[in-house]
Amino acid sequence: MKKIIAIITIALFAIGLKSLEIDDKAPSFTLKDSNGKTHNLSDYKGKYVVLEWINFDCPFIKKHYSENNMQTLQKKYKDKGVVWLSICSSADGKQGNFKGEELNNRIKKEKANPTAYLIDESGKVGKSYGAKTTPHMFIINPDGKLVYSGGIDDTPSADPDDIKESKNYISSALDEALSGKEIKVKYGRPYGCGVKYK
Repeated sequence: MKKIIAIITIALFAIGLKSLEIDDKAPSFTLKDSNGKTHNLSDYKGKYVVLEWINFDCPFIKKHYSENNMQTLQKKYKDKGVVWLSICSSADGKQGNFKGEELNNRIKKEKANPTAYLIDESGKVGKSYGAKTTPHMFIINPDGKLVYSGGIDDTPSADPDDIKESKNYISSALDEALSGKEIKVKYGRPYGCGVKYK
């Protein structure tokens, strides 16, 4: 078992993935969105920010978008003042990497509703957060600290039928945080397709 853990650790180190802890300061970044507008994490200081690692062709992403689950969460919390940033770290030529009009057409087709869809083609931002899967979710508090990291829910499957019976970690964490309560579950095991880094 120790050997397996060591191999995994070496593999993650080899591709430059960080290991962020809860209450760590969220790494700053500057990325362009699907329309070419630049976004800095610092632009959203004083607000809760959700980061959603995305790849529209991943079956685990399709699970949540086909049932309107992710879009519902995006709208619900944006209406409450939360900033929702979808980030694609798929490298050029890899699954999930779309450009220009093709990208915006796909966002429209999926009825995605984030504050912005950000392009991290180099993978630098994904690796700085240790994003391993799509989806992999992070919540940053108004002080710029990480308060949740991990899976969207507690059911690691690609079956849309599982959504109704799952505990959604993102909605629970945001509801608790926005009402001034302590977040009960601050980490959930991430699951999904591996992020398609370079």
